[in-house]
Amino acid sequence: MTIECPSPRHEDEVVLLGHGAGGRLTAELLDRLVLPSLDGTPGPLEDAALLPGYRELVISTDSFVVSPLFFPGGDIGSLAVHGTINDLAMRGAWPIALSVSLIIEEGLPLAELHAVVASLGKAARSAGVPVVTGDTKVVGRGAADRLFVNTTGVGQRHGALHPSAALARPGDAVLLSGPIGLHGTTVLSTRERLGFESDIVSDSRPLHRLVEALAHVAPDVHALRDPTRGGLAAALNEIARDSRVAVEIDESAVPVPEAVASACDLLGLDPLTVANEGCLVAFVSAPVAEEALAAMRSLPEGARAVRIGEVAARGPAGRVTLRTRVGARRIMDMPLGEQLPRIC
Repeated sequence: MTIECPSPRHEDEVVLLGHGAGGRLTAELLDRLVLPSLDGTPGPLEDAALLPGYRELVISTDSFVVSPLFFPGGDIGSLAVHGTINDLAMRGAWPIALSVSLIIEEGLPLAELHAVVASLGKAARSAGVPVVTGDTKVVGRGAADRLFVNTTGVGQRHGALHPSAALARPGDAVLLSGPIGLHGTTVLSTRERLGFESDIVSDSRPLHRLVEALAHVAPDVHALRDPTRGGLAAALNEIARDSRVAVEIDESAVPVPEAVASACDLLGLDPLTVANEGCLVAFVSAPVAEEALAAMRSLPEGARAVRIGEVAARGPAGRVTLRTRVGARRIMDMPLGEQLPRIC
């Protein structure tokens, strides 16, 4: 007699915080439930999509539920603008318009709402992108957590700059535009009153000008990704998976600020999986790597850009390997779920 294990009863399952973390649980939710329901076609999941029929126009949408609303270096308003601009930039696009929707919980002080909206407007003006449409909804007490923001952005690509998570190639250099871990540790420290916020400030900022600086080496810029949820580990694994390549990273080359390292040691976190909001990873042809680094370092947001690794000529497709400081090698896995909920 053959005994078979019962199939999982998906109808009894529930959504977890980890399903929104940008790691393996998010991928499973999209692959199993969301994309099939929307007739999604197989392929790389990019930060932004090309508009059908308008090949140089790019669109991206995002929702922001960060808690607390205000933190050193930013707030939910400026973060919403920066995050959407950066998603467009990762497809090589300059932002041309934004929409903003606010979901407000009854009881939110008008002074706080004004501070968020004023910051959002200031961030948009500073980035040179207009907010052209939007919506406002108010829900009852307890039906939301103070304020959620949804933004959609439309952008236009820079000439021959057409990066994709599926275009990394063997031999590519892997570049990182700046230190990692600042946003996630800042938000967590502020939320939990850990005391690190006096030493750490979120790196939230727009990156479209940094991407524009790479336009002169456009054909050699193969993939761009801003390592937000899931941090650098998630971003590298996504590109390795979608490009079907093996990636090797030098741990000693990855810039981790001392305050971030201390906070992560205390909390048991890996800085490689902590969210960022103001840096990017670039996969570029090795011969132009130094030229690309010089272009990035010419701007404040890329002043500390470094080369952190390369795409291996051979190796298991989709694998990211970390060369540790002691000379060993370990696999850098895709984060499973949520280490830091409500981070963006």
